[in-house]
Amino acid sequence: MADIPIWPGSSSFGIVNQPTPFGFYDDDVDFQRDADRVAVWSAQRLGYPLVDVELQQINFYSCFEEAVNEYGAQVYNFQIIDNLGKIVGTPTGSKLNQINVKDDLSTNFQNVGGNSIGEYATDQRIYSASLDVLRGTQKYDLLTTGSVSWETGSADISTGSLNIRVKKIYHYAPAAINRYFDPYAGTGTGIQSLMQTFGFGNYSPGVNFMLMPMYFDALKLQAIEMNDSIRKSAYHYEINSDRFLKLFPIPTQNYKLWFDYVVDASSQGADYDTSTGEAASTHLVTDISNAPYSSPTYRYINEPGRQWIRKYTLALAKEMLGSVRGKYQVVPIPGSETTLDYSRLLAEATAEKDYLIATLREDLAGVTTQAQLDRTTSENESRKSGLEAQGRYQIYIH
Repeated sequence: MADIPIWPGSSSFGIVNQPTPFGFYDDDVDFQRDADRVAVWSAQRLGYPLVDVELQQINFYSCFEEAVNEYGAQVYNFQIIDNLGKIVGTPTGSKLNQINVKDDLSTNFQNVGGNSIGEYATDQRIYSASLDVLRGTQKYDLLTTGSVSWETGSADISTGSLNIRVKKIYHYAPAAINRYFDPYAGTGTGIQSLMQTFGFGNYSPGVNFMLMPMYFDALKLQAIEMNDSIRKSAYHYEINSDRFLKLFPIPTQNYKLWFDYVVDASSQGADYDTSTGEAASTHLVTDISNAPYSSPTYRYINEPGRQWIRKYTLALAKEMLGSVRGKYQVVPIPGSETTLDYSRLLAEATAEKDYLIATLREDLAGVTTQAQLDRTTSENESRKSGLEAQGRYQIYIH
């Protein structure tokens, strides 16, 4: 029987050429330091130096790398499921590791300090622009019309090399209070006949000699708004591809229309169709298979996460050692032979891996957006019940 290599008692990550199969974390200083510590710890947990451990340092490094990969896969898979509805249709060029994904993804991608992961702003600056609306013109192309005054990025936006996202368009119906005294507002003469009876009919309608309750004004304003919504074309707009704007109703005069926009930093470096201003379809998030999450950055993993990784590394080492000992089931000893405990190692490794995965998934399920909302609701209800029991949950009106 060939000699079986055994653990020599120590390891040195820095002197090994290609110490891990994929090299995802070989340049991470924290990973380099922990690799040797985890190797020694795992070997001692497997019985060294009381018994020989038929593994080498590269075996432990391989298990360590796989454990980090598995941790990242579990964590980011939950992140993808939790955020998929927010990121579908967005460019795949920007990694979402260490990014706070909000309901509007466009507010998460402003790089404020360089290209390092974790240096992204949570809110992007909002710019203002104005469009010269012409009487009788209903449709506008914000990129080529030439009548848009941009606060920033004018040249790049017009050529389509810089993508924008329109955040808000200030296109509203005139305030009802502006037509409070308009006799053609459609609300009837109101109190005009009563004023005529009192002898005040020759005065301007802006002068009212009768004291009316506040709700009279509120009801009249509501009547004007309801009349407009039923009998007139409502004020609204349609916008496609963040550039093609259609206004309703058709403008009856020239004026400036203001809107807010943000510069989409994710457009830089991505392939865009300049005719539409949209990212190419092959570079958009469509499902969990192309959600832009990559391998985790080891130095950003906290201590609870690293403890999980160490335990999973030990389980993988047990599995590997069980496979090795299964190949050499019977080992000769002086005057006899002994059977290696490979079956026990394999069974323990499987049970430990399943347990670690299950507990991690349980923890991750508890921090999804829905789970946090449920927890907040439950805490608020409990707090309210506690205050009511103490007689402190009261409303005071002054």
